[in-house]
Amino acid sequence: MLPRLKRIGGNSFGTEDKKVLLIYTILRDEERIIDKALSKRGIKVEKVLGNRTLWELGNGLPEARLAINRTLSASQAAYISFLLEERGVKVINPFRTMTICNDKALTTDLLAKEGVPVPRTYLAFTPERAFEALEEIGYPAVIKPVTGSWGRLVAKVNDRDAAEAVISYRWNLGRVQQKAFYIQEYVKKPGRDIRVLVIGGKVRYAVYRSSSHWVTNTARGARAYPCPVTKELADIAERVASIVGGDIIALDLFESEKGLLVNEVNSTPEFARSSRDVGIDVGELIADYIEEVLS
Repeated sequence: MLPRLKRIGGNSFGTEDKKVLLIYTILRDEERIIDKALSKRGIKVEKVLGNRTLWELGNGLPEARLAINRTLSASQAAYISFLLEERGVKVINPFRTMTICNDKALTTDLLAKEGVPVPRTYLAFTPERAFEALEEIGYPAVIKPVTGSWGRLVAKVNDRDAAEAVISYRWNLGRVQQKAFYIQEYVKKPGRDIRVLVIGGKVRYAVYRSSSHWVTNTARGARAYPCPVTKELADIAERVASIVGGDIIALDLFESEKGLLVNEVNSTPEFARSSRDVGIDVGELIADYIEEVLS
């Protein structure tokens, strides 16, 4: 039988005050780091396999005051945050944040409307409009899926021939989300981007991610090393956190001729590899914040 979200009587959290639900799909290094850091503080961590739990809609009282949602599937993560919030649980991160950050088009549009510097970007729903966007931006350009991580299915197109190949494959073979063409100007980076971790509205650290490849994800082999937190960087990152409403988020920034540009915002950030590279104990930073929230 699948595990269920238990129903508990009454409206008081009682002895659950110091319990945190850690919702996960796979126990990766990040989830183990969070679990260990919280347990060291005397905070009980109940690990819940979100995708293996049977959620009875409209029923169930909260098992804890706080949940950390580390679900890998973007759609499942949004559902779980919504269900927990509706039961009075504070969720890191909340439904609104998950929904915005898990869709690149929503993130870019919201940030651009709020005056946050982002690369020039178009959203098209047919191949014809996608080619029109590419003509507006010029080559090279970048075509991305609106959802996804680790730089998967991100394509740099240097000319019309390359663009036709990418757009044709996505239009004819892709899922519905692949037929939303997120088309962005190619930003000439100095062989790196910047990953910034924001916890509780404050920048906690920043790292450069350097690679010989134009995609600079650490999951794709990029090397991380410390990045100074300038006033410009802190102001942009903390403003973004305020706009998307996340408790723990990560931003990817590009250094450009026009200054820093926000490329993406991640609501379930990976940090194990980069934190090891620069010697920062992110688990302790998260535990500090969780203790503040629970106090």
